[in-house]
Amino acid sequence: MKNLRSRIRSANSTLQLTKAMGLVASSKIRRALTAMTNGREYAAAFEEAIRLLTASPDCARSPYMMPRETDRTRLIVIAGDRGMAGGYNANLFRLAATFPDAQKLPIGKRACDRFGGELISSEHFSAADASEWAKKLCEDFVKGEYDRLGILHTRYVSMMTQEPVVSWILPLTAEKSSGSTAVLFEPGEREVLDTAVPSYVTGQIMAAVRESFACEVAARRTAMDAAGKNAQQMIDELQLAYNRARQGAITQEITEIVAGGNA
Repeated sequence: MKNLRSRIRSANSTLQLTKAMGLVASSKIRRALTAMTNGREYAAAFEEAIRLLTASPDCARSPYMMPRETDRTRLIVIAGDRGMAGGYNANLFRLAATFPDAQKLPIGKRACDRFGGELISSEHFSAADASEWAKKLCEDFVKGEYDRLGILHTRYVSMMTQEPVVSWILPLTAEKSSGSTAVLFEPGEREVLDTAVPSYVTGQIMAAVRESFACEVAARRTAMDAAGKNAQQMIDELQLAYNRARQGAITQEITEIVAGGNA
């Protein structure tokens, strides 16, 4: 009975912890989803502009579209700041392991712990940070210090489903165009493209960071809900076992008293 009481107290402590973390995640989820939606819309608008520009033959001479002979990869890896979010971080790192030769640039405390580098929070990663990263990445790409840029992040499907993906950002590729567009770029398509790419990369990084954070919060709330249900089920089972043991002890005492009286 003493052991059962100890286990019940421990399960109750776990239940209180999971409830608290679930409430924190719930309080953040709406703001995170709004930021994710805004980031997606901003990135989609830039993607459309880049699509129009890359369709121009003049842009084929841009350093951001020139073919490369090698395949040196830089991979921005966006993970969470904390654990207790189900398989959120583990799934991401499993996908990252499929790129063993890539230079990994981590965002998120768990990614920084795994791949090294300055500690950078994914929750507090700002647009100014993204702009600084994009400027340096674009400069290095033009200099030829690497050949391919990707962002490894988690895509939000629903509150119950999030999946790790890699979005390839550079080099830019031209889509087949059905004809000329009605859009006129001044002073010229290539000049506009070369100027717009850093802002495009900034938007892609910020959209991925915001979506990843929304996925982390959703995964944590789902994990805490499941953990809370399991803890409650364990408490119910332990309480039942405790009641049976207590009833058995009382019955034993009564039996001994009755037996003693008859003697």
